[in-house]
Amino acid sequence: MIHRTSVTERAAWMAELRATLSLGWPLVLATVAQNALITSDVILMGWMGSGALAAGALGTNLYFAFLIFGIGLVNATSPMIAEELGRKRHSVREVRRTVRQGLWACVTVAVPIWIVAWNGEAILVAIGQEAGLARDAGQYIRALQWSLLPFLFFLVLRSFLAALERPGWALFIGLLAIPVNFGAAYVLMVGSFGLPALGLIGVGIGTIISSTFMFLGLALVIVLHPKFRRYHVFGRFWRADWPRYRTLWRIGVPIGLTLMFEVTIFNAAAMLMGRIGASELAAHAVALQIASFCFSVPLGIGQAVTVRVGRAYGARDAQGVTRAGWTSFALGTGFMVLTASLMLFAPHLLLGVFLDVGDPTNALVIDLARTFLVVAAIFQLVDGAQAVGAGMLRGLQDTRVPMLYAAFGYWGVGLPLGTLLAFGTSLRGVGIWIGLASGLAVVACLMLWRWLRRDRLGLVAATPRDVQEAFAS
Repeated sequence: MIHRTSVTERAAWMAELRATLSLGWPLVLATVAQNALITSDVILMGWMGSGALAAGALGTNLYFAFLIFGIGLVNATSPMIAEELGRKRHSVREVRRTVRQGLWACVTVAVPIWIVAWNGEAILVAIGQEAGLARDAGQYIRALQWSLLPFLFFLVLRSFLAALERPGWALFIGLLAIPVNFGAAYVLMVGSFGLPALGLIGVGIGTIISSTFMFLGLALVIVLHPKFRRYHVFGRFWRADWPRYRTLWRIGVPIGLTLMFEVTIFNAAAMLMGRIGASELAAHAVALQIASFCFSVPLGIGQAVTVRVGRAYGARDAQGVTRAGWTSFALGTGFMVLTASLMLFAPHLLLGVFLDVGDPTNALVIDLARTFLVVAAIFQLVDGAQAVGAGMLRGLQDTRVPMLYAAFGYWGVGLPLGTLLAFGTSLRGVGIWIGLASGLAVVACLMLWRWLRRDRLGLVAATPRDVQEAFAS
């Protein structure tokens, strides 16, 4: 009996591994594709010159600080749909209602963000930015902000497909959006085909076009595909479900704030690095870009584990929750071990993508970036752990306490420690990176600690089947 149980358990773990990989790799590539959209905009801004690039980067950073909250809010649809499908595999009405309230939440959060973003120039001037730079960035934001609603709509539909464990269509549409974005932005930026040259505003309009393309493309797939159209996700759009709407906000607001805490600490780190020196700031940007690219993998796995844990949570399968969580955690941290090794033992290979390592004028930046990558190797491990750990807890719809962990780790530990080491010791830029790594480590440990105590905290309810399996073993 014991041998049979161990064989069955091993088969269950292997099945979970296959399911996680099948769901995770399209989500990872979708994250990479999303980064490619941003990168293409940066490339186009660079073609216009350093002034346009600076204004565009400034506007993007301010806009993204608002956008990230909306992203976190609508991401609550993923664990809610996954739970429902775990509880009732062929649920249609409840899934449709969650998608509908997710789309309602997009509209609700978009309106105040539009109002604030419309005053982007005034905000930038108020925080001390140069007037001309703030003016150009403000004009760019006023165009870019209208991409918010279709993009959030797209994320809700992507969460729907991910919860159904069919993320491939969202990846396909996202990949198609890259040339759409680049082509539209370029034509509007330089004024091809008889159109006026709009500069930065044209890049912003290009983002509106690509975001609308992604939403409409995915909506068309969902309406026409036989596996998805039975849900009628756009049916009776006017019908409210206030309890579900409140639940979405209860779960989603902490996710949005958690993401804001994480994003803003990196913005603050860049500002601190700029106070140290231009070379440090350049090296920081390169090292952070390398780390961010590698982070796409655990971020995608974190999205996958939310669905896998959410399904097991909905089925009240405590053993399934355990398998889903630890499988994704092993995948995410295992990948980050590989990238950390690359940063430690082959830094020039990575830095050579961004800088000419043979150019003596780049020597100082390369030396600084190589030093930062040593700290980033540790940074990689804890960043991957906290990303997957947060996804594991979101699958249990546990978001409020993890939000407090993020606030404490990033702003209570990471930023103060980094500032102290950078300006109170001789570590300078390395001190900021130590602070970032320390903050991420604190968050990762707290997330993991809460996951380990999930049964004691009542986050997971055991089923009669779990009890029977325990006695059988």
